[in-house]
Amino acid sequence: MGMRVDIVTLFPEMCQQVLDASIIGRAAKRGYIETHCHQIRDYTLNKQKQTDDYPYGGGCGMVLYAQPIADCLRAVRKEVAEQGRPAPHIVFLTAGGQRYTEEHARRLAQYDNLTLVCGHYEGIDERVIDAFADEELSIGDYILTGGELASLVVADSVLRLKPGVLAEQKGYEEESYWDGLLEYPQYTRPEVWEGRAVPQVLLGGDHQKIDAWRGEQSRARTRLRRPELYEEWCATHPITELPKWKRGENMRLVKTEEQMAAAARLMLEGRRAVCAQNWTPEFCARLTEEEFLARLQQEKKDGYAHYLHCTKDVPDGMVSVSHKEGRIEHLYVTEASRGRGLGVKMLDFARKKLEKHPHPVLSVLDTNARAKALYTRMGWRLTGEVEEEFDPAALPGVVHKCAMVTMRYEG
Repeated sequence: MGMRVDIVTLFPEMCQQVLDASIIGRAAKRGYIETHCHQIRDYTLNKQKQTDDYPYGGGCGMVLYAQPIADCLRAVRKEVAEQGRPAPHIVFLTAGGQRYTEEHARRLAQYDNLTLVCGHYEGIDERVIDAFADEELSIGDYILTGGELASLVVADSVLRLKPGVLAEQKGYEEESYWDGLLEYPQYTRPEVWEGRAVPQVLLGGDHQKIDAWRGEQSRARTRLRRPELYEEWCATHPITELPKWKRGENMRLVKTEEQMAAAARLMLEGRRAVCAQNWTPEFCARLTEEEFLARLQQEKKDGYAHYLHCTKDVPDGMVSVSHKEGRIEHLYVTEASRGRGLGVKMLDFARKKLEKHPHPVLSVLDTNARAKALYTRMGWRLTGEVEEEFDPAALPGVVHKCAMVTMRYEG
């Protein structure tokens, strides 16, 4: 027997019509799953088939009776038992439930059978929830007229994970939220539509490059659209394998005036890129190579060692370390060189230069999600220390309030 899902509702025809359609419906016809919808009104004890009444204590709206829901659930339990199945896992869809995620879907898919109870009107008499609910779920922080849509969302997201429902397991393992990230962009024919072309990497047939592109797109999309989701993903997905150094690629200690000037140009480019989110364009335009050159020269006198990353003798990244303070600063990769793992290599290189400091620190702008993600995945954690705050009310040129914060290497 396949997984069974029952929905207890005031609108069984509406729910069953959706469940009988498309992928879920075809899977049910083939015997991979079962779906059943039950009318709460069939279990009322009054002649009017009334299912609700005014709330005790006053207030707007109507509240669903406990009795018809309870009797309906007892009937479902009996049906399930007659099939030789274990007792159903009962979920009430309510506005006050825990927010539903893909993790919930995976967990619920482990049950042999699931019963979803749809709330309606102002809610459900709490006593039947206390008596029958194994858990309460909400599909989001908004209000629906009833729990039917919510129950269908849960049913669909759970049943699609069962064997035989989708054509292949990869169909859901690469989709949004499965691994904690949003899905990468998808394209189909034609190659050019209204002047918009499919990314060239997808047309070349190099699956390693395609996978790398999709991974980068997935991470970038999540970082921009769901930063809280991306932070969680970074904390649980450390970088365990460092990219290999390629021929023509090396780190060079800044010694000459020419090298110092190249570092200053990179630092200017990096500052303008980071400041673009939170400072005015006029402020960013006023930043000069000369001021960063002076700063790097002073830091060198104070004990900092500056390094350039070069690819075929062309500087495309930089990082600085202070052996005295056990500190890493100025990690930057040019935009044209991103996606090759240079940031990972340079951060690892810089940390290993500080062997006498098992827990070095670095500073990062709290709005620089890309940098924070890299540091987090490489074992760095926020300390809670704020080094400097930038407030529009106090500093001209600042558009959005932000701060320079400290991260420490924890391994």
